[in-house]
Amino acid sequence: MQQRPLPDGDFWRGRRVLVTGHTGFVGGWLSLWLHHLGALVSGYALPSPTEPSFCDTVNLPGLVNHAIGDVRSLADTRHAVTAAQPQIVFHLAAQPLVRLAHREPVETFSTNVIGTVHVLEALRQTKALETAVVFTTDKVYRNTGSIWPYRETDTLGGEEPYGASKVCAEWVTASYRRSYFMAPTAGKQAAPAIVAMRAGNIIGGGDWALDRLVPDAVRAFAEVKPLVIRHPEAIRPWQHVLEAVRGLLILAERSAADRRLGDIEGWNFGPPERDSRPVADLANLMVRHWGGAASWQDGGDGSVPEATTLLLASQKAQRYLAWQTHWSLEQNVEATIAWYKAHLAGGDMRLFSLRQIDDYCGEILSRLPKGGIA
Repeated sequence: MQQRPLPDGDFWRGRRVLVTGHTGFVGGWLSLWLHHLGALVSGYALPSPTEPSFCDTVNLPGLVNHAIGDVRSLADTRHAVTAAQPQIVFHLAAQPLVRLAHREPVETFSTNVIGTVHVLEALRQTKALETAVVFTTDKVYRNTGSIWPYRETDTLGGEEPYGASKVCAEWVTASYRRSYFMAPTAGKQAAPAIVAMRAGNIIGGGDWALDRLVPDAVRAFAEVKPLVIRHPEAIRPWQHVLEAVRGLLILAERSAADRRLGDIEGWNFGPPERDSRPVADLANLMVRHWGGAASWQDGGDGSVPEATTLLLASQKAQRYLAWQTHWSLEQNVEATIAWYKAHLAGGDMRLFSLRQIDDYCGEILSRLPKGGIA
C-alpha cells in the first residue's frame, strides 16, 4: 500500500485552519481548496493586492471567516489567532514580488521577517495548534550558478532584498521552532510541528500581480500587445498553483500526524528537471495556447539581479510525503490560459476553479497503480 498523494478529506473536515495571506494568489487557492475539503477556514490578510484578484473573483469572503489585518501589527495578529483558535496554520502573508522588493526593501523586510515573528509569537499561546507551515520560496538558496538542483541541505543566502527577507523568515522559523516548539517532556501533549515549505515560480489562473510573467502575458495578449520579457534565457522550476497547494496540504496533514516531521526544517516542492525550462519556452507555450495575435519579444532589463538558473531537488517530499508534480509544463500552461479565458468570458470563476481542483485530483487518482493507497 502506498501513501495517498492527495489531501485526506476525513482529516480536514471540521478542522479549524488559519491562512494568513488568503487574499493573495496562492493563499486564495489554498483557502478555496480547504473549504472544498470541509475545513473551517479563517483568513487574515491585507485587502486584495490587485484588482481584479483571485479572492474577489471566487468571492472567497463568502466562504471563509474573512479578517483584514496586517502581520506587521503584533496586537492585530494575536487577535486574529485568538479568534480563529486554529489547529493548523498556513503562513503565506508576505510581500512576494522580487522587483517590488528591490524598490521597497523596508516594506519587504518588515512584512516578511517581522510579520513571521508576529505570527509565530501569536502561535506560542495557541494550545490547539498541531502544525504551522511557513511558506517561503525557492530563492532562499545561495545561488552559485550551479546546474544542479538545490537540496534542502544547501547553504541559504538571498542576494537581493526579496530572497534575503525570505532567508531571514526561515531563520526566524528555525529559531522559534527550537526555542519554543520542540518536543516537550514525556507525558505532555506533543509539541506542534513548525515547518517551512520552499516553492516558487508558481503559475495558474487568478494571479494579477505586476512584474510576473503570466499576468503580464495575459494583460499584453488581451490588449493585443507583445509580451516583453526581461530574461528569456533564465531557467526556472515552473509548477501549477494546484501542485504547490497540494504540497502545502499534504505537508501540514502528515506533520500533524507525525510531529517528528517538524524537526525537518525545510521542504523543497518543485518539478522534475524536464519541466524546469527557460522563460522563453513558457512564453512560447502561452502564445500557442492563447492563439490569435499573441506574441512576445525580448526586452532585456538587468536593473535587478536575477539568477540565470534555478532548480530544486524535491526527493525529500517524494520520499516522506508521496508528493511530486503530476502536470507537465504544457498542462500547467493549458490550465492557466483556460482559467483566464473563462474569466474574460464572464464565467463563474468559483465554479470553474473548483472544477479545476476536482479534475486535477481525478487525474492524479487515475494514474495510481492498482493495489490501493494507505
